[in-house]
Amino acid sequence: MSDAAPDGGKAPGGPVSHSAVCPLDCADTCSLAIDLQDGRVSRVRGSTANPFTRGRICAKVAQALPSQVHGEGRLLRPLLREGSRGSGRFRPASWDEALDAVYEGFDRVRVRYGSEAIAPLYYGGPMGLLAHGSMDKRFFHRLGASRVDASPLCAGVSDAAWNSVFGDIGGIPFTELGDARLIVVWGNNITNCNLHLTTLIRDERSRGARLVVIDPKRTRIARDADLHLPLLPGTDVVLAYAVAAELERMNAIDTAFVETWVSGTEAFLAEARRYPVERAAGLCGLPAEQIRQFARLWRDLSPAAMTVGVAPERNRNGGAGLRAAYALPALTGNFGPRGAGICNVSGFFPIAEDALARPDLAPDGIRELNVLDIPALVMAPGDSTPLRALFIYNHNPVAVHPEAAAMQAALRHEDLFVVGSDLTMTDSMALADVILPAATHLEYGDLYCAYGHTYLQRSAPVMTPLGDCLPNTELFRRLARRFGFTENCFRDSDAALMDQAIAADHPALAGRRPSELPTDTAIDMTATPAPSVIRHGPPRTPSGRIELYSEKLAAQGDALPRFKSLANPRRFILVSPASERRINSTFGGLASHRDDIACEMHPRDAADLSLANGAQVRLHNDQGAVVLPLWITDDVRPGTVFVPKGAWIGDSPTGQTVNALIPGHRADLAGGACYYDCTVDVAPL
Repeated sequence: MSDAAPDGGKAPGGPVSHSAVCPLDCADTCSLAIDLQDGRVSRVRGSTANPFTRGRICAKVAQALPSQVHGEGRLLRPLLREGSRGSGRFRPASWDEALDAVYEGFDRVRVRYGSEAIAPLYYGGPMGLLAHGSMDKRFFHRLGASRVDASPLCAGVSDAAWNSVFGDIGGIPFTELGDARLIVVWGNNITNCNLHLTTLIRDERSRGARLVVIDPKRTRIARDADLHLPLLPGTDVVLAYAVAAELERMNAIDTAFVETWVSGTEAFLAEARRYPVERAAGLCGLPAEQIRQFARLWRDLSPAAMTVGVAPERNRNGGAGLRAAYALPALTGNFGPRGAGICNVSGFFPIAEDALARPDLAPDGIRELNVLDIPALVMAPGDSTPLRALFIYNHNPVAVHPEAAAMQAALRHEDLFVVGSDLTMTDSMALADVILPAATHLEYGDLYCAYGHTYLQRSAPVMTPLGDCLPNTELFRRLARRFGFTENCFRDSDAALMDQAIAADHPALAGRRPSELPTDTAIDMTATPAPSVIRHGPPRTPSGRIELYSEKLAAQGDALPRFKSLANPRRFILVSPASERRINSTFGGLASHRDDIACEMHPRDAADLSLANGAQVRLHNDQGAVVLPLWITDDVRPGTVFVPKGAWIGDSPTGQTVNALIPGHRADLAGGACYYDCTVDVAPL
């Protein structure tokens, strides 16, 4: 971790410190202090502008950001492909020449197939409101391109599960974990993904709170827990049902709360009774007494608060597991008081998404695609309009998507025109026809919400863009001009976009426009309480209650959460969690951030296979194979192996990363990716 720094400090002849915000796809959205000397980033530290992040940042950002900005791999000029796709042969071009190439490539596709044959391919790069969904969305809407739903890669299942149980209403802020007597961390590796919760939870434990961590790996926060439940991936729904059944057996259901606020209780409990503790223990791979202990904690301790990560959604039972987990605080009446509920801060940020993205610019009836369907729509579209042009930005799909080999094959398709914009030559950019150099977040201003705290932050550029690099907003303004789009919205400045994103009359802004907010202060959006479950009104469901049985989902066949077994599993479930060295695939191209690319295995499994620590092993299934060094550790449960996500192909002797092994089937809600349904065999190399 890195220590805090003041803003604006300067020693004679020394560096100048500037305020900034970390833009990466992480819950904490830390405030930063960037030291510049002679126009270069000399040091990256945490700043105290954001009270939640408290002047501390993760080591990966502190160590890697200067190299990302100034490293040899930084893309500084537009490039046009000269050789065969993937050959690495590009020539520099001017912006006018590059924009002409984009126009001509897209126009060829529009003339032959229509605009729906063009699609943006984006995900979670820079998370600022402007970079993530403003001028870019306007451009693609006006173009008439296919809309793409990127949420199946992450959080789409979680959002759908939440809405089915509670409706469009928020939860409690993460700071209220400090008011809880029972804290449940379910599938959330907070030491990698929500770092600043660690101190908050440890402080509350010192005051007597109990901590339960549910995770198949003994993470650092799990080592601190009163109870660690290392369940088998994909069995969250079984665990939650077993706890519910045990609560009923102990007469621990809060009947008064349930009668007032919950619907579908009887049907839910009837299903839960199918999973008594002993049966659930076998399915989850847990000792029965641990499940009983978890139920007793729910019975005995209130208020109880829960933070749930995205890991539970990443399997065939993702929606079911989350819906069943959300039922536990409902059955025990843990909503309403401070410290009671489920952390979810989305309601605190009233983002005017339509004002930013302008979906009204799109023609009527434009199709929306699941991002996971893009390779198939390139390679084998059937009766659908084929995809014949893609624009990759805020994303490295080759390193991130399931069935990575299919994504690579699609991007190599001879009839596909590929445009890309990024900071460095990623595996995905290497397959583009036109590459447009992107600005880092230090080279433009933006407005940042968060999904791990309630502070709104604004950044301003701290340095001039290097080379010919452009931020997304200016890139898509120029594209709009080249395509002849004359609507006034394509002339909006970045300041105007910020002011359209959040209304200035929000009480937390105290009458200030978002574009005028100070860059050395974070704005606490809890100044006006956001509607949250029970506390500020009834759930926003069809029944006006917490719905454990969903009539809406009944049409899809799952009115109640259902457990489905994994079909034809191999010996090991492969889990690819967040890395301590990368954020998704960001920083994956830096040699200094590759030292954790290994396969972790339990000692018992290693002994059964006669494998030694440090040996090279081959992980394989029907989709492909990777070769990795073996790390033997009892932090992982038997029957699982762990390989951190985000590696690039250059680090693999087989030309594949673990994402090539991940299956293409979908979760039970929102068409979500099933990263943790991946099963493999492991053998010595």
